Amino acid sequence: MIVQSSRRLAEFVIVFLGVTFLILAGVFALPGDPIAALGGNRPLSPSVVAQLRAEYHLDESLWQQYLHYLGALFSGDLGTSFSGRPVADMMAERWPTTIRLALTTWVMEAVGGIVLGVIAGVRRGTWIDKNILLLTIVVSSIPVFVLGVTARLVFGVHLGIFPVAGTAAGWPMAYILPAAVTAVFGLAAVARLTRGSVADTLNSDFVRTHRAKGFSDRRILGIHVSRNAAIPVLTLIGVSFGALLGGTVFVESVFNLPGIGQLLVTAIQGHDGALVVGVATALVMVFLITNLAVDLLATVLDPRIRRG
Repeated sequence: MIVQSSRRLAEFVIVFLGVTFLILAGVFALPGDPIAALGGNRPLSPSVVAQLRAEYHLDESLWQQYLHYLGALFSGDLGTSFSGRPVADMMAERWPTTIRLALTTWVMEAVGGIVLGVIAGVRRGTWIDKNILLLTIVVSSIPVFVLGVTARLVFGVHLGIFPVAGTAAGWPMAYILPAAVTAVFGLAAVARLTRGSVADTLNSDFVRTHRAKGFSDRRILGIHVSRNAAIPVLTLIGVSFGALLGGTVFVESVFNLPGIGQLLVTAIQGHDGALVVGVATALVMVFLITNLAVDLLATVLDPRIRRG
């Protein structure tokens, strides 16, 4: 268990260093001079430009910038935006919206995916199973931006059931429609995995043994099958929560939700490299920590993983 945890922690550090370097390198490679663009129609003087470039270490090489970046990061500093505000403060204002959206989405995809997956797994090979599989394939093939715009026009503009944009209506009304749009893709994955896990477990030897002993199908499904089929599903659902926190960029933009995703889009459009790096790093950290926690939890729940 200790060796397994140490190995996963080492993998976490390696992936974190690699991803954060790629983020900084990507921002470093962007065309144009973000400092010169701060002046807008009135160009900044060369002395001011030089001062700002030195303050943000833009006059140094990529490796030097990365070392400064890591040093600040390990001290808990996500950097300072070109607007002069700390990135952490700007993100603190946006986290509540993104967390509400992510939690609402997470519940929708977990509940909907498990219910559809169990029905399809129990009814494997029937028309119910085939229709559920077809539905998951169709909805997961639609681009999230197209689905979001369509849902907004139909349910927001034409039918007037949900707010068109913003969070003025509060939770849950302002979040149900964007959460449903986001949940469709995760729901399809959870449903397919649940279906396969339930169907495989139902065909296992211990289920046939329980049936031979006269156990009811309800007891077999509710206790024995669900317990064994739940581990891969719970792993996927756990990992998906970390992805949801950083995967709401398009939905927040479509529905004009003031969350982390919209902040990242605004930073990219404004060529605010410091803000882009800070936000992207925070999202990567959340995703990696969530994955690490889910991996460690899976080793606790399933002894076979520990032995592997």
